[in-house]
Amino acid sequence: MSKKLINLTMNLVVQEIENALENYPHYPYQEAFAHPDLRQSLIAYILNRVPNHYITVDEEETQYNISDCLHHCVEQSLHIETLIHQGIGQILCEQAEEINRHIPEVVDPARLPSIWFG
Repeated sequence: MSKKLINLTMNLVVQEIENALENYPHYPYQEAFAHPDLRQSLIAYILNRVPNHYITVDEEETQYNISDCLHHCVEQSLHIETLIHQGIGQILCEQAEEINRHIPEVVDPARLPSIWFG
């Protein structure tokens, strides 16, 4: 039977990123990190700063529960959360031009000058 290697930390980080982004405003945070390249940059930022944990499972085994396999402590969870917030800030600063080019700012119509007063 063939085995498959699974990075539990990556799955946990992806879940934590989803949870964290829910607490950020839609623009620019959620829109920016909906972009696959920026999302991957954030995941890489975090994974490079935490110890990674792996398991092997039978290739036919499609279901596995991350919480059952990875018993991380509260300290590690807080560390991952902190890294997520730091990573979001750093990536947004580094990629500001790219983000502004691909995600135009939402303009409130009430703040636009009226075309009636040419």
